[in-house]
Amino acid sequence: MATQAQTNPYKYSDTNKRYQTYDYFTKHAFGGKCAKVPLDAGFSCPNKDGRCGREGCIYCLSGSAAAPSGTIREQYEAAVKTAKSKWSPVGYIPYLQANTNTYAEPSVLRQVYEEAASLPGAVMLDIATRADCLSDEAVSEIVRISEHLPVTVELGLQSSSDRTAELIGRGHDFETFVRGYEKLRCAGGNIRIGVHIINGLPGEGYDHMIKTARDVAALAPDQVKIHLMMVLCSTGLYRLYESGEYTPMEREEYVRVVCDQIELMPEKAVIARVTGDSPSDVLVAPLWCRRKTEVTNMIDRELFRRGTYQGMRYKVTGNSEE
Repeated sequence: MATQAQTNPYKYSDTNKRYQTYDYFTKHAFGGKCAKVPLDAGFSCPNKDGRCGREGCIYCLSGSAAAPSGTIREQYEAAVKTAKSKWSPVGYIPYLQANTNTYAEPSVLRQVYEEAASLPGAVMLDIATRADCLSDEAVSEIVRISEHLPVTVELGLQSSSDRTAELIGRGHDFETFVRGYEKLRCAGGNIRIGVHIINGLPGEGYDHMIKTARDVAALAPDQVKIHLMMVLCSTGLYRLYESGEYTPMEREEYVRVVCDQIELMPEKAVIARVTGDSPSDVLVAPLWCRRKTEVTNMIDRELFRRGTYQGMRYKVTGNSEE
C-alpha cells in the first residue's frame, strides 16, 4: 500500500508534508539539513529606542534590548557545538535575529555582516529586520555581502491591516512595508525575502488573517513564516489578556486558518514555520502551543483530509480564491 509521502500531490516535498518546509529547502539548496543559528548582534529597534516607541510591539517580551550573551563568534560556536551533539548538519545559517538588524550605521552593518558571513561552515546569512528600516545604505550592504554568501532577509509584517498595526504598536503601515519590500526585491544581489505573519492578533478574526495571507501571497515572497499569537508575561498583550480584552486562538481554529493560508501561498515559497516557539517560563497562553509537534501533525492531517496542498488556491494577481 502506498504511503502518504508516495501519493503526495505537492511536488516540493519528499515526505507527507504538503508544503515546502525549511528542511526541504536546505536539503536541495545545500545538500542536506542545515542548522540555523540565532545570533544577537546588539542592534536596537525603533520601537524600543524612541523613534517609534519605547515598549516594543504589544506582544514584545522586553521594552529594552538586553546585552548580547557573548560575541557573535562565541554565540555561534556554542550553538554549533549543540547542533553537532544532536545531528550532523552539512552547514550552518547564522541568523541575526534579535531586534532590527539593519538599524545602524552602514559601517556597523558592514562589520557585523562580514563577521557573520565569514563564520566557519556558514552556507547562508539570515537577517531579520523591519521594512521601514531598509535605508539605501543598508540595502547596499546587504547586496554587497550577498555577492559572497547568499542572504535571506526576513521582514516582520504580522498583519496587512493598518488598524491592527496601530493597535499592536507596529510603527508603520502596510504601504510602508510594501515600499521596503519592493526596494529590497529590486536591489539585485543573491537575496531571498521572507515575510512573517501572526495569526490571532488582537481585534482580528478569520477574514483579517486570510486577507493578510492574500496580501503576502501577492508579493510572491521566497519564504513565509506563520506564527501563533502567544501571550507572554509582562507585555502589553498580557495586560489585555488579564483584563479579559483579549482571547487567544483555539487550536482547531488555528489549524484551520493555517491550512487555508498555506493553500493561498505561492507554490514554491518556503513555509519556514507553521507555528512558533516561546520559553515556557514566560508563556501565559495558549498553553496548547507547547505541543508543537502535535500542532504540526494536525496541520498535516487536515491538508491530507482536504486533499489540498500549498499553492492550490494561489493566483498571480494575489486574488487567491476562486
